[in-house]
Amino acid sequence: MKEFTPHSGITIFWFRRDLRLNDNCGLHHALTAHNPVLPVFILDQHILDELPDKADARVNFIFGALHHIQTELVKRGSSLLVLKGDPLTIIQQLTENYPVRAVYCNHDYEPYAIARDCAVEEWLAQKNIAFCSFKDQVIFEKSEIRKSDGTPYTVFTPYSHIWRQKISGVQLPEFPSEKLTHQFFQATPFRLPDISEAGFTQTASPEPIPVINEAIIRNYHLTRNLPAEEGTTRLSVHLRFGTVSIRQLVKSGLALNETWLNELIWREFFMMILHHFPQVVRQSFKAKYDFIPWRNDEGEFRRWCAGETGYPMVDAGMRELNETGFMHNRVRMVVASFLTKHLLVDWRWGEAYFAQKLLDYELSSNNGNWQWAAGCGCDAAPYFRVFNPWEQQKKFDPALVYIRRWVKNLNRADYPSPMVEHSFARERALLTYKSALP
Repeated sequence: MKEFTPHSGITIFWFRRDLRLNDNCGLHHALTAHNPVLPVFILDQHILDELPDKADARVNFIFGALHHIQTELVKRGSSLLVLKGDPLTIIQQLTENYPVRAVYCNHDYEPYAIARDCAVEEWLAQKNIAFCSFKDQVIFEKSEIRKSDGTPYTVFTPYSHIWRQKISGVQLPEFPSEKLTHQFFQATPFRLPDISEAGFTQTASPEPIPVINEAIIRNYHLTRNLPAEEGTTRLSVHLRFGTVSIRQLVKSGLALNETWLNELIWREFFMMILHHFPQVVRQSFKAKYDFIPWRNDEGEFRRWCAGETGYPMVDAGMRELNETGFMHNRVRMVVASFLTKHLLVDWRWGEAYFAQKLLDYELSSNNGNWQWAAGCGCDAAPYFRVFNPWEQQKKFDPALVYIRRWVKNLNRADYPSPMVEHSFARERALLTYKSALP
């Protein structure tokens, strides 16, 4: 550990899903709390151990963001302390080595994170050390948007109306944390660990510095369904890891495009659902859908994962996902519908595969969208809506530009025939769902 100049105490700011110095709510509060601030990031061993791919691009993205933060801090005479292990154990060790008066951070809403933070807060309380957490990932959280009777919304449209009413005419708060960096503790730079020390290998990943393309946002309602075009912002990974401020993006949405803003509201809707109905992590929101007799053919599932279904739109999406960690939003709906309706594979299998592969994986949105596709979630597509991959292809990629980009063997002898005929699969899905639902 580095030696600190004697003083009355320090504040730890614990970076998690907020990997930026600018407009960071918890960091701003830490930097205005009088004590010098020691910035810390913990490579959580519990999370890392769950990742089977040691070339995981998400871990690479995090390391890129940490290097960027470190560069900026060193310019200011400070440094980021990066440690690996169990978060509670590391916090305990930090309080033994430094005169810690408080630990500041931003709220994290996923079940594991909530349990982790509760354990840390309880231990710190025993040592009379404050644990201060703030809202930063969302505009409205938990129960801030409710029905008149106090219960949570379970349908998106009325939720979005109230969300918009609540934000209308309200000045979004600003947290100019980047202007207070003189409050960071001045220290000789800590050594930033190499990614190999975390058990992972270097691989390509997006740049951790977000680029907000206003032209794409302005035209989003025209281009968002066309996977061959650069019609989406690719900012979801930045939202996932907090390299961009949600307040900055909402301001852009309010000023430039209502349809794009709507996507940000969907994200908060699913976070609210996860908060009020945590059982959705493992169960269908609509409990009766847990009685669907899924076929769960492992061979067919593997073909779907590999992009070998014989349906070009589906295969293009899965190959794009496997190669890049990204999949266009329209195509995500097509591949999810195909798995759950055409193949009658449990939506949880698809959700788990996306969780392994998606750069922008976020539990609440991934879960919510898979349940939407399967018909079993809140505000879901009805079970009798079965996307026709051929029609989706004709409507959204008629020139096959997107499909040819990812399906290199299209029209070659080694490209598979469709693994199931659409009309047959549709009728089978309708009968299966109908027979299982009361």
